[in-house]
Amino acid sequence: GALKLGAVPIPCITMLTAKDLAYRIGHSGAVAAVTTAAETGKFAGADGLVARISVGAAAGWTEIVAAEACDETFSAARLAAEEVAVLYYTSGSSGAPKGVAMAARALFAWRVSAWYWPALTEHDVMWCTADTGWSKAGTSILFGPWSCGTPVLFHDGPFDPARRFELLERHRVTVFCAAATELRRLLDAGIGGRDLSALRLTISAGETVDAALVRRWRDKVGVELLDGYGQTETLMTVLNYPGTEIRPGSMGRPCPGTEIAVLGDDGSELGPEAVGTLAIRLPNPAVMLGYWNDPERTAEIRLRVGDREYQSTGDLVRIDRDGYVYYEGRADDVISSAGYRIGPMEIESVLLEHPAVLECAAVGSPDAERGEVVKAFVVLRPGFTGTPALAAELQEHAKRITAPYKYPRRVAFVDALPKTPVGKVRRCELRDREWDAGG
Repeated sequence: GALKLGAVPIPCITMLTAKDLAYRIGHSGAVAAVTTAAETGKFAGADGLVARISVGAAAGWTEIVAAEACDETFSAARLAAEEVAVLYYTSGSSGAPKGVAMAARALFAWRVSAWYWPALTEHDVMWCTADTGWSKAGTSILFGPWSCGTPVLFHDGPFDPARRFELLERHRVTVFCAAATELRRLLDAGIGGRDLSALRLTISAGETVDAALVRRWRDKVGVELLDGYGQTETLMTVLNYPGTEIRPGSMGRPCPGTEIAVLGDDGSELGPEAVGTLAIRLPNPAVMLGYWNDPERTAEIRLRVGDREYQSTGDLVRIDRDGYVYYEGRADDVISSAGYRIGPMEIESVLLEHPAVLECAAVGSPDAERGEVVKAFVVLRPGFTGTPALAAELQEHAKRITAPYKYPRRVAFVDALPKTPVGKVRRCELRDREWDAGG
């Protein structure tokens, strides 16, 4: 509806707090909000909104009601290829969340991954468990499947393994997409005798799919699990494909039409098996226009190598001699936990609002189930003592102020944080300690 009006939608997950939403509204210059009646309270202090539309009755909001007839005089807006079509917010390693501006061309280009990764047709039924507030919904719930004529299943409810398997069986889902953490939990719970004979393929993105999970899923469910890689800024760009050799542990090979390179610290292109930063060659229709109202941050990730221009992903990879890409970690401090990307500054700024916290740093800590979890290293103010009770209090404090998936699941009280000579916290040192200790 927004696209037909020529308005730019800003999808958001309902886990966001009033503070999260206020930032997005102010930063983007949003003029309208559409939400459920239960969520309207989060917008109470939002300035600048000229339209408030709710699904269900809410005081001061215009309720969406079913129309008996369509307005046949309505003409859809025409968007040029380079016009902003949708705006997603993503966490960064420093500062506030960034607005990722996607052009109209990107919505069209997203169908390419739907053609080649799940290989969708009008005979499929696809279920992707991502929230529609995430950019993943663009490629695997909305534009990708629909552009292939594929019906999609959407379920609004909490994660429950038995319910997941029941819906897969009842609706004869042929392609299932979920984060690796969810797939591990499903396997641990057991299929429970459900008939999944309609399922022909499972795909996963958002976090690393390890080789053991690929083998377990194939053995227990009987279909291939194909890993894929993408970012909010680029969407799906490195994929595994049905009918080709699958190398467990590899993210796959570049999506048709996408050219990649591995760059060294000096910006040079590296050869096979060398670890460096994954970069996407430009122009590429699936890549963002840039960060909303932030040309400096956009310029930071745009690189020129000879006569070629690239967009850096900030992810470390290596490519074998056959073109298969293997994830080696983050080049920055972004935390990837159960498919969520979490910026450490978001966590640190929240914790610093607590009266007990003098300094803090948030990093990713290895976790067998989630890949990484947020761990906060906290320096306390005089008069406070690091106890399990205070750790729990800090966790609850974080949950109240920001989206609950971001809270630090682990808290360590320390006397000091490692810093550079100019006083900048060395998160990389803390992160490396965690990964060394966690194997």
